[in-house]
Parts: sequence; structure tokens; C-alpha cells
Amino acid sequence: MARDLWLNLPVREPERAKEFYTQLGFRLNEQYASQDGSSCFIVGDNKLVLMLFPESTFRSFTGNAVPDSRQSTEVLFSLGANSRDEVDELALKAERAGGSVFSKPGEKGGWMYGCGFADPDGHRWNVLYMDMSKMPKG
Repeated sequence: MARDLWLNLPVREPERAKEFYTQLGFRLNEQYASQDGSSCFIVGDNKLVLMLFPESTFRSFTGNAVPDSRQSTEVLFSLGANSRDEVDELALKAERAGGSVFSKPGEKGGWMYGCGFADPDGHRWNVLYMDMSKMPKG
């Protein structure tokens, strides 16, 4: 089984994207040396790797056209939060950093509290706090 999970995202403006994720609190991997304007972040306690590549570099890896993520969604990334306050804080940080909140923070299903935001390139993220003591038994 694979040991790590790396998310690779195409970005239009690499420096703007790098600043956005830095402002969210994602940890820049200083050991990564970029040759093409890409950047590497470590996300969360499980040390997920987020790579941001200029669209031309990304296209060279995939051999496919890069879709306009502001117009369509292929994937929704989800982040776990430790509290409702953390959900609210991340939504605010995303807006302040130049992203947009497409789903305001709120309760879902009586046991989840979350929000959804998009980065400046339109990649969509979901942030959830789950109160497992209130989770429906099924």
C-alpha cells in the first residue's frame, strides 16, 4: 500500500496560490526546491502533501488539458476541523486571502458543522467539524 498521499493542483498564478495557502496556515515545505514556480505544502497532522504547479507544468504531467476549475468541479477536498471555531476561522482566512466561501459555516445533519471555500483558482475545499457523540447510529 502507498505510504503517502500527494494532491497536485494546477494554478494560474503560482505566487498568488502560494500566498493563499500560506495565509490559510498550510505549512510550506522549505526543503522542496522549485524549478518551475511550483510549491509544496504539508497539510494537517497526517502530513498530507499539497503540490501547486503552474498549469503548463501540470499539463506536461497529465497529458490532458487543464479544465477551468472556476467553471466546473472534479473533486472536493475535505479538511477535518477540531471545533466549530476552527471552521469559522478557516472560512474567514480563505476570504481574507482572496478565496471565496461558497457554503457559509453552518450545521449539517445535527452533528456536523462545516463550510466550503474555493481558492483563487476555483479549487473547492470543504471543512468539517464532526461531533461524534451526536452522530446518528445506523
